[in-house]
Amino acid sequence: MTPAARTQAAIELLDAIIGAARSGGAAADTLIARYFAERRYAGSKDRRAVRERVYAAIRAAGDVPASGRAAMVALADADAELAATFDGSRHGPAPISADETRAAGGVAPAWLEAALLASGLERQALPALVERAPLDVRVNRLKATRDDVLPAFPDAAPTPFAEHGVRLPTGSAVEASAPFDEGAIEVQDEGSQLVGSVLQAVPGERIVDLCAGAGGKTLALAAAMNNAGALLACDVDRARLQRLPQRAARAGVTIAETRLMNPARETEALADWLGLADGVLVDAPCSGTGTWRRNPEARWRLTAERLARLQATQAHVLDVAAALVRPGGRIVYIVCSLLDEEGTDQIAAFLARHDGWSAEEPSLPAGRRHGQGWRLDPAADGTDGFFVARLRAPC
Repeated sequence: MTPAARTQAAIELLDAIIGAARSGGAAADTLIARYFAERRYAGSKDRRAVRERVYAAIRAAGDVPASGRAAMVALADADAELAATFDGSRHGPAPISADETRAAGGVAPAWLEAALLASGLERQALPALVERAPLDVRVNRLKATRDDVLPAFPDAAPTPFAEHGVRLPTGSAVEASAPFDEGAIEVQDEGSQLVGSVLQAVPGERIVDLCAGAGGKTLALAAAMNNAGALLACDVDRARLQRLPQRAARAGVTIAETRLMNPARETEALADWLGLADGVLVDAPCSGTGTWRRNPEARWRLTAERLARLQATQAHVLDVAAALVRPGGRIVYIVCSLLDEEGTDQIAAFLARHDGWSAEEPSLPAGRRHGQGWRLDPAADGTDGFFVARLRAPC
């Protein structure tokens, strides 16, 4: 592909991604994979160059652009080399005119920027929300130590804060590595490793991972428990939960049981665990405002209506979790969000609904106290953005 053809491909992909963001369609990574599956002539360098242009344009546009061309033209205004590819050649885009539409810059749609500022983020911290994220893995202590894993990756280094984390160069072929194949590592952001540790699960306990998804935090809990005790991984998403048994087998996890639940009827599926759990992890469905570094087009998909639905779901799963905890047990509530509506406001509302429960400060080596919980953010901590709180049941 010529440089101009690469730019035209990026414009076509951006059109598809913009349409999907407006309609609730497939994610950008999926659309990019489909695009190149139909264009086998594109080499690896072409695919990489097109992908980089697509994501640079997504990160630069705060609101949904009018078109893929508008997004790419805005990027070209600050990049003479990119602007030169708008040359009108056979497979390239038409030349740029001074008066054509350009995508507006920014970090997010105006209403979302206002909500983030109202949640205590400084304006100068906002650009870090859409910068490229590092590549972190968690060492599975059931199979290896960090010192075992580091030699397998050139230029790898321990993560700054997470005890079992390793930071790899962006683009490292993690899934093709021996440590991954042997179950010694799992891809997991350092911030996710830190907030998951707040439950402080120990061997012999009865633990529930209530919103387990594909089981990333379940595997970390099993390692903390040294494969001793009872660990129940639950979700309402069958497709995601079905990925856990294979991951658990690779990681050497033997205590994790999976259980599919029906939405709004979760307690029925968990009747045998009511009042018995030592701890419940609630990694709740959320807006993902803390993970825009990895999914920058997600900020184009979020609406005030969707945020309200997520808040209702979060309150519901917290109430389900409360019914599972034994007297004196605990809940750890996590959202990969920096919005107070999903974080500290949810905790305040939970405590108002449940007499006798209390919040404990989950002090971590990164982040800072926020409301009745703890917050990490990309600008200050170099991690994805998270809010985490630990709640204690009355005895």
